[in-house]
Amino acid sequence: MTASNRHRSTKSQTRPVHKGLHPRNLHNQGYDFPTLVKSHPALARHVKPNTYGNLSIDYADPLAVKCLNAALLSWHYNIVCWDIPEGALCPPIPGRADYIHYVADLPGIGAEREHPGVKLLDIGTGANGIYPLLACQIYGWQCVGTDINPQSLDNVASIIAHNPQLKARFTLRTQHDKHQIFAGIIQAGECFDVSVCNPPFHASLDEALKGNQLKLNNLARHRGEQNTDTRSPSLNFGGLGAELWCKGGEQRFLKKLIKESQVYATQCRWFTSLVSKADNVKPAKKLIAKLGAVDCREIEMKQGNKITRILAWTFM
Repeated sequence: MTASNRHRSTKSQTRPVHKGLHPRNLHNQGYDFPTLVKSHPALARHVKPNTYGNLSIDYADPLAVKCLNAALLSWHYNIVCWDIPEGALCPPIPGRADYIHYVADLPGIGAEREHPGVKLLDIGTGANGIYPLLACQIYGWQCVGTDINPQSLDNVASIIAHNPQLKARFTLRTQHDKHQIFAGIIQAGECFDVSVCNPPFHASLDEALKGNQLKLNNLARHRGEQNTDTRSPSLNFGGLGAELWCKGGEQRFLKKLIKESQVYATQCRWFTSLVSKADNVKPAKKLIAKLGAVDCREIEMKQGNKITRILAWTFM
């Protein structure tokens, strides 16, 4: 490919793709709470009619959200005994499944229902391990989850142990150097089809707490109420240390992720990352182009009123 053609290829793919939940997402029609309660009885005490008369849960209650996640994973994805430590990040399952579905649509990955040849690397899998868990169960991919926190990986290991079908598909690796992302993880001669990442998006603990307080206020406003919860926001929304914040926030993390991806350009077909802040997309794209990527794609995901972006790039 000539330099001019490569430039046109990259430029043509940088416009956002505007879509809602992915067509293959099992959660397009909302939640069937009676069925979910049968699958995970612990959810029952959290389910009650909302102000519109529909069955729902209190999404500001971390225990209720955790029970909902366990029920969704059990019923839809055949994953049992999913649990996370108190205070750990509790991801919304529909949005995380969307990421995996959109990644499956990238050229060369293959969106077949079962494609066991695909190998996925999850950077910062956390205590929930959600991306590899979904990728294993939806598409049958081989997955590697990494984290700098051994306790988080221990929790994921416990989930894997309770689900024998995952043992041959999902392995864990500890990142021992907090200043590295791929180094020390991707081994010599090893190749991945795609890497996924949900970066810490706050620059400090104080910023993370303020962000969580804003979430509480928005949830209360959506219910037509006023938030009167005076507890620390960290008690309402999970996220331990590096799960929520890092020095320099999302923008600095993305810059490091992109720069390091160039070093492993021949060992991973597609590098991807969520980008929560719209202002971080343009500088990330500019850096990706500068480093010689031959294709860069921005995919917009929407769940309710929340918009999140996937940035995907390849040097191949």
